[in-house]
Amino acid sequence: MTASHRREHDLLGDRDVPVDAYWGIHTLRARENFPITGTAISAYPHLINALAAVKEAAVRANEDLGLLAADKADAIAAACREIRDGKLHEQFVVDVIQGGAGTSTNMNANEVIANRALEILGHAKGDYRHLHPNEDVNLSQSTNDVYPTALKVATVSAVHGLLDAMAVLRDAFGAKAEEFRDVLKMGRTQLQDAVPMTLGQEFSTYAVMLEEDRSRLSEAVLLVHEINLGATAIGTGLNAPAGYAEAARGHLAELTGLPLVTAANLVEATQDCGAFVHLSGVLKRIAVKLSKSCNDLRLLSSGPRAGLAEINLPPVQAGSSIMPGKVNPVIPEVVNQVAFEVIGNDVTITMAAEAGQLQLNAFEPIILHSLSESITHLGAACRTLAERCVSGITANTETLRATVENSIGLVTALNPHIGYTAATGIAKEALATGRGVAELVLEKGLLPADRLAALLLPAQLAGTGTGLAGATT
Repeated sequence: MTASHRREHDLLGDRDVPVDAYWGIHTLRARENFPITGTAISAYPHLINALAAVKEAAVRANEDLGLLAADKADAIAAACREIRDGKLHEQFVVDVIQGGAGTSTNMNANEVIANRALEILGHAKGDYRHLHPNEDVNLSQSTNDVYPTALKVATVSAVHGLLDAMAVLRDAFGAKAEEFRDVLKMGRTQLQDAVPMTLGQEFSTYAVMLEEDRSRLSEAVLLVHEINLGATAIGTGLNAPAGYAEAARGHLAELTGLPLVTAANLVEATQDCGAFVHLSGVLKRIAVKLSKSCNDLRLLSSGPRAGLAEINLPPVQAGSSIMPGKVNPVIPEVVNQVAFEVIGNDVTITMAAEAGQLQLNAFEPIILHSLSESITHLGAACRTLAERCVSGITANTETLRATVENSIGLVTALNPHIGYTAATGIAKEALATGRGVAELVLEKGLLPADRLAALLLPAQLAGTGTGLAGATT
């Protein structure tokens, strides 16, 4: 040992590790081997906390079964609790994308926990004679059951945050649906005039879509509660004593507050990534529908003079370095881009799950990375869209009313009363002359004025069944 480094040993030989580092030689080699993203696993606090919870559950199970002395168990558990409280996260330094099926992540955790536990016991970091990363912290475990279990616990925790963010956006759209419930406008199909509706109806669909997707996400994440802790290397439980799997699961469920269950077939569970594929598919569904909603917001707010200009998005920044006064829909645009990322991540997760071979999938690190990015970015996108855009949207009510009054699509509402042939003629003449549908119907005596007025009431046109102020004739 020098003043600045300590010497550690592994199967490849000796290396010097910074004396203040809680990580050790395995982590050092992993840092050198995987300079891929520049993003360390410390960027994923859900994962770090989950790893600490798994290690604490394992040490308590080992203590229960008489495999670990109480002083070692207490020191390891104390180190794990510190990590779960947010300490030492900066010591998790390996790149999130790594070879080895997550072994580098598991060893990073083992070394950090061991060295902190050594300090708690009054020993120097790296003095593994007293407490060892593999023999004590990793006792009865393998990367192949620790890493997938931690990934699932982390994913469940992250999904809960996404569900909360989606609820915020759902409520924002719901509030606008109520605010705009009496604002009549033209609906469109294939970007062509269709039939009247209210702006409130339009915004209510965005709230409903979000709530539907929250339900699907809540269902999908239930599959992620099945864990393989106790499977060790390939699912046979080699080197784990009888009763360990259930003891470790029980401690982990207590620590996390999650209703975790041990897979019925641990060999299958150790190699199968189907739950992640399914969850990613639901995240893709959320992304697709969220992006569609943002497409609508951008289209409805297009203008201000040469577009639809039916709604106004709150201006949040100048839109151009060359065009004075231009304001762009930057918040929907950033949400669109998050959606594109999530859709791409789904392809990555699909391919990683498919690439597993025999008794293990070696590609869970990229599944972790992709799932984490999708979940956290979708959550941030939902909150940003709600707070920076949807909550400040206003309606251009006069523009909306004028489109209804001038729309040829209005004739659809009269079709059952004047007949398809007559309605077609009215539509053609209105298009050719620029005259209003109601005006032509009255001129040709197709309906009496009072009957026409009743048919063109906003409540009748939009099917809301409520009295809406204003005439459209």
